[in-house]
Amino acid sequence: MANNELTVAVLGPGGVGGLLAALLSRAGHRVICLAGEETADSLRSDGIRVRSAAFGDFTAPVEADTELREPVDACLITVKATALDAALARVPATALGDGLLVPFLNGVEHPARLRAHHPPAQVAPAIIRVESTRVAPGVIEHGSPFAEIDVTGDPVPRERLEALAAALRAAGPTTRVLPDETAALWAKMTFLAPLALLTTLPHSRLRSNGGTPIDLPLGDVRTRHREELTALLEETAAVSRSYGGPSDPVGALARYDTFPPGTKSSMQRDAEAHRPLELDAIGGALLRAAERKGIAVPVAAGLVRELGASQPN
Repeated sequence: MANNELTVAVLGPGGVGGLLAALLSRAGHRVICLAGEETADSLRSDGIRVRSAAFGDFTAPVEADTELREPVDACLITVKATALDAALARVPATALGDGLLVPFLNGVEHPARLRAHHPPAQVAPAIIRVESTRVAPGVIEHGSPFAEIDVTGDPVPRERLEALAAALRAAGPTTRVLPDETAALWAKMTFLAPLALLTTLPHSRLRSNGGTPIDLPLGDVRTRHREELTALLEETAAVSRSYGGPSDPVGALARYDTFPPGTKSSMQRDAEAHRPLELDAIGGALLRAAERKGIAVPVAAGLVRELGASQPN
């Protein structure tokens, strides 16, 4: 990444990947989107159209293919955890070369999975805070007034992280390099897991009883289920603390209280659309982490069990 202009692959050009692909392309980088044939054809002919109050409305040209066929500086992995294994077939290790793999995935276990098949110094986990939705192939609506990225990776050379962060920062998103990968991943987990589990739960309860899912966004969760939310935050913080991550359940609850009442988690949106849930990557990973440290998490375990029972076989 010595040059200012990077070649970046984006695996999964959906809400997050499509936004980053378009912003990087607009900033002058070469972008190759990796997707299915139909989506790739659409992106090649029409580019990516973005509607964003923060970054403006624009169309950015991108290259597109069904798999990576040449080395790149970085490959941003922006698929759901449930689609990771299938998606990685689009990124042969022989084509990737020494490019960075940059997973924007939920949970804390995916870096180890990727490092089992790639050199550890090539895996640079990233965290993004944004609300961005793909409304059609190549059409992205960025709804949040912010887009914030943390890039980390303990074994990754610092200069490679800084070069990637500089490119992302210049393209638009507020981007920083964090020195502690475990702390960075658990900082997201402690915020995401309670939100995901509790906003999704009402849907699973009604579906398992044959009912129609109701709309229960964060505003309702933090009022109608505040006791459960508080207990879940305390459990998650205890697990995070045991791994050297942040532990501030009171601060996390206060932060939830500042969010718009209509806020929904990505898992909740997946439940509403009858898509597979990232339950194992979020809730399952939390339970496994707690078990390794001998920490009791009864509220989290009950929620994961109930959500799991509601999923189709």
